[in-house]
Amino acid sequence: MTIARKLQDYIDGEGIAYDTVPHHRTATTSQSAQAAHVPGSRLAKSVVVHHEMGYVLAVVPSTHRIELSTLQVVMDRRLGLASEDEVCSLFADCDIGAVPPIGSAYNVPVILDESLGDASDVYFEGGDHTTLVHMSGPSFRNLMRDAQIARFSHRP
Repeated sequence: MTIARKLQDYIDGEGIAYDTVPHHRTATTSQSAQAAHVPGSRLAKSVVVHHEMGYVLAVVPSTHRIELSTLQVVMDRRLGLASEDEVCSLFADCDIGAVPPIGSAYNVPVILDESLGDASDVYFEGGDHTTLVHMSGPSFRNLMRDAQIARFSHRP
């Protein structure tokens, strides 16, 4: 696999320029950043959370951890981490743990941590554990234009 078909079709449909960065198979986004030789602060990590009305994709830098309690306050909802089965059903063309942050390609709302707001360029999982997608920061923020932006993460 290179980049998930739904993701590729969506980005291409938006006319956004990007490239892909292959790397050896990794298990975490932090490992992916190291393997691809990119700064972890510019690698967007996606975490699927659920609430009583559905799902949300929480997007933070790979160097950060989500503060679930803060996210619950920001969203004014009780949240939990989605199960692997739930993630598989939402992101059927992606490997588990390689969910891209572009929720609009999958009809999943996004909340974006504000710490990614000024990155000059951004990397993210493309749907597998061996490929990162790379684009300019302004292009990434254009794709995230419908996302809610808040501070809900911290460096461990």
